Amino acid sequence: MRKLITVLAGVATVAAFSMAAQAQTVLKASHQFPGGKGDPRDEMVQIIARDVKAANVGLEIQVYPGASLFKPNEQWNAMTRGQLDISSFPLDYASGKVRAFGATLMPGLVRNHERAARLNDSQFMKDIKAQIEKAGVLVLADAWLAGAVASKDKCIRKPDDIKGLKVRSAGPTFAAMWQEAGASIVSIPSNEVYNALQTGVADATDTSAGSFMSFRLYEQVKCITAPGDNALWFMYEPVLISKKTYDKLTKPQQDALRAAGKKSQDYFMKESKGLDDKLVKVFKDHNVEVVTLTPEEYDAWIKVAQKSSYASFAKDVPDGKKLIDEALAVK
Repeated sequence: MRKLITVLAGVATVAAFSMAAQAQTVLKASHQFPGGKGDPRDEMVQIIARDVKAANVGLEIQVYPGASLFKPNEQWNAMTRGQLDISSFPLDYASGKVRAFGATLMPGLVRNHERAARLNDSQFMKDIKAQIEKAGVLVLADAWLAGAVASKDKCIRKPDDIKGLKVRSAGPTFAAMWQEAGASIVSIPSNEVYNALQTGVADATDTSAGSFMSFRLYEQVKCITAPGDNALWFMYEPVLISKKTYDKLTKPQQDALRAAGKKSQDYFMKESKGLDDKLVKVFKDHNVEVVTLTPEEYDAWIKVAQKSSYASFAKDVPDGKKLIDEALAVK
């Protein structure tokens, strides 16, 4: 009898462990940025993973950095289909699917970090987030990164400086502006830029301050036009979650995710300006010339953008002009 009780107790223990294991929901997070090397976009996702686990709500997030789970351009479709749960994702990468997303990497719409923070609460971002949700994805944390343009041969200050160069561009709106100024476009994700510069596939590139450092592009360029006070380049790179995934979670799990997302967003807002300062230091330390745009040079580029990026976006994208006007209305 005692032996039977012992066996039954053992079975109950195994069953309890099995039920506990079943109760633990594991989500997969994918992004293209280097992991464990101080990239703030990776750290945003890691913060969410750590805080959700600490909340003890039966939820765990496994993070796959460096495009180790999905290729960069595959992540959006994977989220909309529920095949991928979470990503730190440059939203403009999905502008081929949702044209409105091109507004989140539009020359001159943001200009500086203070204005980026104000954009988060604007009608512009409400409209963008409505499009994100309509596609089956939700925002866990906002993030705007300033970016730069760099060349293997010379500094790019004026539109004439880019004429004749093969430029890797992060998205179609910047590609349109570079083309209007006389460049040809190389279309590849940021994690392939180093090899493109090294092999001569590209002469110049635009990308975020974070990617310029994480991918060690200072080893391949001679001059970089840093963001400064007149940044042409800002990109929205939020942490996103598949709506299919989110809707399956319990209320405590959703609340834990939202709280962790807010914490990671606050972290990134503090880090973002520091990224620009770090960019300048790192590139100077590697003997790369660093310049910034004057207001006059910035205005010259905006004129090119208005004839190309702005005009085509307003013409080709439903409510395109409305989105541009909403962003520009933020003071």
